[in-house]
Amino acid sequence: MSNRNSHQNKQAARERLRAERERQAKKERMRRQLFVGGAVVAVLAIAGGIGYAVTNMNTGTDNVNQKWQAAAKKQSLVKPANTSGPQGTTVVIGDKKSKNTLHVYEDMRCPVCAQFEKFTGPTVLKDIKDGTFKAQFTMGTFLDDNEQMPGAGSKNALSALGAALNVSPQAFLDYKAALYSPKNHPEETDDAFASDQKLIDVAQQVKELKGNAAFEKAVKKGTYDRWALAMSKTFNDTKDVTGTPSFKLNGKKLEVEKGKPPMTPDQFTPLVQQGLKK
Repeated sequence: MSNRNSHQNKQAARERLRAERERQAKKERMRRQLFVGGAVVAVLAIAGGIGYAVTNMNTGTDNVNQKWQAAAKKQSLVKPANTSGPQGTTVVIGDKKSKNTLHVYEDMRCPVCAQFEKFTGPTVLKDIKDGTFKAQFTMGTFLDDNEQMPGAGSKNALSALGAALNVSPQAFLDYKAALYSPKNHPEETDDAFASDQKLIDVAQQVKELKGNAAFEKAVKKGTYDRWALAMSKTFNDTKDVTGTPSFKLNGKKLEVEKGKPPMTPDQFTPLVQQGLKK
């Protein structure tokens, strides 16, 4: 599971590094750029999925994140069709009459989410189609803000998902599946989704989005960038969700053991069956 709180644990280290940079700048009386080299890769096996924690400070990428957010905040909020709530951050897909709701929490750069979608995504889609439950999606973008691998891919992909949702709920589901697919999903450290063209290229694999001029215009223009920030805040305000993927069925977390989400159909389906309202 990708952890949205990991960067907070290194606040003190960041402050020490910042202070050291200031002292060196004053001493040498010249501008210089500091390169912090080296990478520490920790591979975390989580319920059949793989998460990565990579130390690789990159001020250039960090600026991409800051610039993306600054530009988005200047835009007016445009809510995609097929949403509800004051800021359009409530996204529910499926039979509205269903007694059961599966709440899905994901981050588009999250590699463990991609693993879940690979193994269990088709099961979720079938359950939505069959009326087993309706699904609510709350998407986070905390990986963009992680100090070890900052970027704008999570936010930019979420904005593109908003453009897909504006086309139809099915386009949203199909596009999300395409972005998470093994052939399209980048490594967690690769901020490939920050590229509008990358997002448009993947969209050509989705029936409703292929050659869709309105969708492509929305992606390039960033029509739903401000909405993506609003959705991200909704995720951050969910205090009992600390990583992705996470799932709640009718408000109760689905976990194979504490902190570990169900990753395979064999883990997912029994938990769902146990929690369904009859």
